[in-house]
Amino acid sequence: MDDYARWTRIPRRNLVVRRTLSIGLVLCSLVAQVGCLGPVTSREYKASDVPTEFLLGSEDQIEINVWKNPDLSRVTLIRPDGYVSMPIIGDVQAAGLTAEALAVQITERLKGYIQNPSVSVNVKELNSYSVFVLGEVAKPGKYQLKSYVTVLQAISMAGGFTNYASKNRLQVVRVIESPGHKRQEIHIPLRYDDLVSGRGEPGNIVLASGDTVVVP
Repeated sequence: MDDYARWTRIPRRNLVVRRTLSIGLVLCSLVAQVGCLGPVTSREYKASDVPTEFLLGSEDQIEINVWKNPDLSRVTLIRPDGYVSMPIIGDVQAAGLTAEALAVQITERLKGYIQNPSVSVNVKELNSYSVFVLGEVAKPGKYQLKSYVTVLQAISMAGGFTNYASKNRLQVVRVIESPGHKRQEIHIPLRYDDLVSGRGEPGNIVLASGDTVVVP
């Protein structure tokens, strides 16, 4: 190959490299800007993650007792927005807290108005915990419950599998709050054989309120 040929071919090869690098940089920039297109990253859910206390939610009925202050004591429902209304201190967030944690929060808010307030919160009626079971089960639908249940318990309540169920392709669909207070849907894959044998992860997890068990 003569010098002229070498001179004309090398820039073309360099041009291809430059174009490849440019395209790569553009793609990296796009991926960085739309990271939501990548896989959802979430904490690992395990069967051992059993809640020790019940978390309050919308429509739960609670009794708030403020010692020696009957005007502040009341039986009330937690509103759909997760708050309860109290005299003097206004709205107090209740959803997502235990009854004890809510009592502490109300106590702290009352300290600016009452000397040494003593507050207790009792749960009168649980209405916020419900799960859904959809797909190839005998009785799909919404189940309003008074205590936490596992995946296997939810399937049992739904009457078990139909003859067409793909038992090892189960999913739990869960809505979580991601950074920035954005609601994000995640899918937790499960195998029935692993659930009944106790092998594999995440195992027979406890369902959170609003979870949907999908049986394809």
